[in-house]
Amino acid sequence: MTDELTLSVVDQSPVRRGGTAAEALAESVKLAQAAERVGYRRYWVAEHHNTAAFSGTSPEILIGQIAAGTERIRVGSGGVMLPHYSALKVAEQFLVLESFYPGRIDLGIGRAPGSDRLTAAALVYPRHEAEIGAFPEQVADLLAFLSGELDPGHSFAEIRAQPGPVSATQPEVWLLGSSDYSARLAAKMGLPFSFADFFGPEMEHGHLMTDLYRNEFQPSAYCPEPKVNVTVQALCAPTEEEALFLASSRNLMRANRYWRLGVPPGLLSPEEAVNFPMSEHVRSQMASLGRNSADGDPRQVRERIMETAKRYGAHDVGIVTNCYSFEARVRSFELIADACGVTS
Repeated sequence: MTDELTLSVVDQSPVRRGGTAAEALAESVKLAQAAERVGYRRYWVAEHHNTAAFSGTSPEILIGQIAAGTERIRVGSGGVMLPHYSALKVAEQFLVLESFYPGRIDLGIGRAPGSDRLTAAALVYPRHEAEIGAFPEQVADLLAFLSGELDPGHSFAEIRAQPGPVSATQPEVWLLGSSDYSARLAAKMGLPFSFADFFGPEMEHGHLMTDLYRNEFQPSAYCPEPKVNVTVQALCAPTEEEALFLASSRNLMRANRYWRLGVPPGLLSPEEAVNFPMSEHVRSQMASLGRNSADGDPRQVRERIMETAKRYGAHDVGIVTNCYSFEARVRSFELIADACGVTS
């Protein structure tokens, strides 16, 4: 691994069939500890609501637990879905985290709901759902509250987010996205940009978004030059055959979102996944879901990660790994770190 490229973890806290959300959250802490041991740079946790598949509903709480259980790795959100909340409240939460763990906190923000529309409405009830068009203003307010530098003419200029910028560092803010909207906004505001390649095959032209970001980037006090992260779906095992077998659990869960196959909640075991009843047409379509995933033996996964980093011009590659066995998941991250020459 060169000095220019680092590896990170993006954790969706997946729940296995027969397991519990509490177990999944505990495994997130254990996985972060394993990731730190083998040299991963960052550990980001996702935000999802009202789903049996993922248990991470409160990134800010989980970040605190993970940071408390680790020593060096940067910990953050991948991400906080800002339209659900007030910029002031998010700033306060992450300034508290920064005060406990200075120089280690990342604040990744997105505008997607992280849920269905009804759940999104419940998250803000009895208020009305936030206007997506107000997102840029929310981001600007969040940055100002974090730095304590609101414009004197701002309606909330007299308000200070507590505990305030109490150390020499602030949370590192990233804008997350999968579209030209997010790329342009990150460029305009001079923020680091993280692209969600792991969303699926429809992201195959995602590198055009990071090209757009670099071309339109305007330097800022937060980021003097473009800074890109790309997050990929990956699963590594000693052999390609085993990796593809383990990935069947993840592929079936993703296929169920597209075709409503009646898969019970939670990640099924790979034995159940490969034998799950479905039409040949759906089975052939399901094979395409792994097209943009880096699944295979260590050499294959390393080549795919390096190719993806080059295509996106990314200096940091985040990795999402969802499979039934927690032990296989930890091993996958260990194998990838070793194959890519990551050192702790």
